[in-house]
Amino acid sequence: MHQLFGLVLAQKDLSRAGDLFSLDNAEIEGSISEALEQIRIISSSVDYHTNDNDQAVVEICITRITTAIRETESIEKHGEALVALWESCLEHNLRPSGRDEDTPHSKIASDIMSCILQNYNRPPVMALAVPVAVKFLQRGNKELCRNMSSYLSLAAIAEVDLLADHTDAIVKSVLQGNILSSSIWQNFSDSPPNDIAPDAAGIFSALHGYLFITQDSVPHIKAS
Repeated sequence: MHQLFGLVLAQKDLSRAGDLFSLDNAEIEGSISEALEQIRIISSSVDYHTNDNDQAVVEICITRITTAIRETESIEKHGEALVALWESCLEHNLRPSGRDEDTPHSKIASDIMSCILQNYNRPPVMALAVPVAVKFLQRGNKELCRNMSSYLSLAAIAEVDLLADHTDAIVKSVLQGNILSSSIWQNFSDSPPNDIAPDAAGIFSALHGYLFITQDSVPHIKAS
């Protein structure tokens, strides 16, 4: 790992974290997967949700890492480590507090989400990401769910087969009031029937029609 990245993460040194932006992408690109694993360990600690210093260090490091991944187009190289950190967020509370403030782990999930799912036209990346992405649809965070649904709709356009095994999760999300999840179904329409779980086509069609009729008359569905 690059010396500065190692120092910042090992000591959780907020005073030096900003210096990561002074490094060229080429200097840190080889350290990204190792750094992501270290971030996963830090963010999984028992006191992470109450430790403002550690949260700030992690936020800065993730921003630097995702910037480097985008600019070096190295998502396929570091996708496994990035998705592993993303998936680890599911082990923690993602529901906003009473003041609608994001939890520390929902912030991590949100920061990583766009970096991963903007690559919806890269099948190797989506093969890693989609099984994790659908799990976020039912974790009680409406903003994450909305954004995830939008990206998954794009993923369905690019590679519908990747979503065919996850129709149950999408149906449950729709039933919980997430209308955007129903838009994912539109991209299944051109798939051969055997690519979609049994009876899923009929379920989606019924849900789509139901939501079209009721979204103006059921406040909790329209608002979600």
